[in-house]
Amino acid sequence: MKPETAGKIKFSVWGLICGAVIAMILGFAWGGWTTFRTSQKMSEEAVLASQAAICVAQFMKEPNHKEKLKELGELNSWKRADFIEKGGWDKMPGQEKAGYLVSRACADGLELFFEK
Repeated sequence: MKPETAGKIKFSVWGLICGAVIAMILGFAWGGWTTFRTSQKMSEEAVLASQAAICVAQFMKEPNHKEKLKELGELNSWKRADFIEKGGWDKMPGQEKAGYLVSRACADGLELFFEK
């Protein structure tokens, strides 16, 4: 192999490596690329938010939701999730038991409706 050819190959390989590194830096920093764990965490948060919204809607659909809302407002903040769980509003259709995070997020969402 000629020295000129070896130099061109070496320069090309280093250019390819540097270009790939720069592309990855730009992609993750500004391009919106994510790792598997980040995208999984984002999807879990989205599911939790949608389930909490459904829980709030199920709570507000109750005929006596104003009285229940007043009861919920009188409870300590750490007991509100248990109140939601006992009422069954945190369960999604077809689900036997919901997670605590759904109850907690639902109680936090219902705080917006408390009368001050």
